[in-house]
Amino acid sequence: MDFVLQPPVHRVLCADCGDVIEPNSANLCVNCLRNSVDITEGIPKQSSVSYCRNCERYLAPPATWSVVQLESRELLAICLKKLKGLNRVRLIDAGFIWTEPHSKRLRVKLTIQKEVFTSTILQQIFEVEYIIQYGQCPDCSKLAAKNTWKALVQVRQKVSHKRTFLYLEQLILKHGADKDTISIKEVKDGLDFYFSQRSHAIKMVDFLSAVVPIRQKISEQLLSADTHSNTANFKFTYSVEIIPICRDDLICLTPKQARGFSSISPLTLCSRVGNSLHLIDPSTLSVAEVASPVYWRNPFESLATVSDLVEFTILDIELSGTAKGKWLLADAQVAPASAFRSGGVTNDIDMDDIGGTDAIYHTRTHLGAILHPGDSALGYFISRSNFNSDAFDELDPGRIPDIILVKKKYQRRKRRGRPRNWKLKSIAKEAEEIEEGTKGSGRGAIGRRGGLDQARVEADYELFLQELEEDPELRGAVNLYKVSNKDAKAPGTEHEEKGKVAFAMDVEPTSTPAGADEESEAGEDDGDFPEIKMEELLDEFEGLGITDGDTAGE
Repeated sequence: MDFVLQPPVHRVLCADCGDVIEPNSANLCVNCLRNSVDITEGIPKQSSVSYCRNCERYLAPPATWSVVQLESRELLAICLKKLKGLNRVRLIDAGFIWTEPHSKRLRVKLTIQKEVFTSTILQQIFEVEYIIQYGQCPDCSKLAAKNTWKALVQVRQKVSHKRTFLYLEQLILKHGADKDTISIKEVKDGLDFYFSQRSHAIKMVDFLSAVVPIRQKISEQLLSADTHSNTANFKFTYSVEIIPICRDDLICLTPKQARGFSSISPLTLCSRVGNSLHLIDPSTLSVAEVASPVYWRNPFESLATVSDLVEFTILDIELSGTAKGKWLLADAQVAPASAFRSGGVTNDIDMDDIGGTDAIYHTRTHLGAILHPGDSALGYFISRSNFNSDAFDELDPGRIPDIILVKKKYQRRKRRGRPRNWKLKSIAKEAEEIEEGTKGSGRGAIGRRGGLDQARVEADYELFLQELEEDPELRGAVNLYKVSNKDAKAPGTEHEEKGKVAFAMDVEPTSTPAGADEESEAGEDDGDFPEIKMEELLDEFEGLGITDGDTAGE
């Protein structure tokens, strides 16, 4: 076997300490080289990062505010971008050194390399301390100034109740349409949404047009202009008006309008409100869909609303076999419910006017699938009502039904000791200023501004909750949450601590809503009362930016 002799390694002495080392261009050992040359020179050992406490975002150079977690890769990247002189060395490793979360300090350990002499690379580990400086991001500054919004969306509906906005509020929460708002103000007949960017306002208008029938107008206001650079600063206002037709309203169309809507009967009911109006003729099951542009070309108003409903008792019902969707046509014999109560009067209708206690009326209804003899139903008493409408006066009196049934009335369950097992969320809203220097928040302020007293607002909310219980289709469009143990009320205490109204916010109710059933405590529970199953309810998670103050209790 042949052995290859290795050339001898020449060694020299270190010029400073005299240790034997391999020769290099500096003739210095590693320790002496590190003492004589500092490769971290020019890199600051202390720096700062900006943090907004309102939105919990960090400032990333040059001017981007980002939400990052402590000791995350994103926060480490922000810290390294803030460090000057790091481009002159080679970064090998970087990581956080643990500190107390409340210390307002971030410690980062860096490992860098640099060629100090020819073919001589030196590696060094050092620490940089970052001080967290509190400040305000531009968005939070605009919110604090309260006068620097860029775009405003004004949503209005000219009706006497708040049920539309209660439903719209739940749709906004479910789809997160309020995430870009800097403020939401509650005003008469609607809501105002303030945005820092015009694109966010346009997105909100697009969302509203997809869920409710609306029309919009756009206006702009010039704030400042620069003639030299040909630039200008504007404020934009989007005025959105919702069609003043609500579910279960009685509609009377003109003959020309009825022919344009698939020759439907002029006297119809509004069965559903989405991005268009859905009308149904309860005597023939004919349906028509009215798009928002079609409505605003020739608008019409409601002949009667749910506040004009009268309770009737179903004496007999005979199915005709004609069905369309969930509707089933039937012939019904009904009588006013007040005829079976001693001294009872419904909606100020005198017993002498309806023909005494033996008055029986025949009508056709679309509710044959859910009505049975002995049930109670709500409907419009047309023959005993006085309508101020030219379209109604043009109708043939012989073809006008005496009664139009709208929906079944369920015997409300006893709420004493058995509250609802579900609740709704609410968005945070500011109340409109009532007097100079005074701000009103809560249902009392709403009552003064909108001409509605506290009982009326509570009645609207209670009616909205009942509609959610009775209609699975309406319930499927919103999010219902389980009542946690801390929100559940002990039996017998619902009169001491009542749930808040979602739309009306903070004021505790002092009386039973006007729309509640007076016989709920005395009557028996209805066997087919609609139940909300537990699988339809969502678990509640804290810290998701949704206010948790409005329950659906009594």
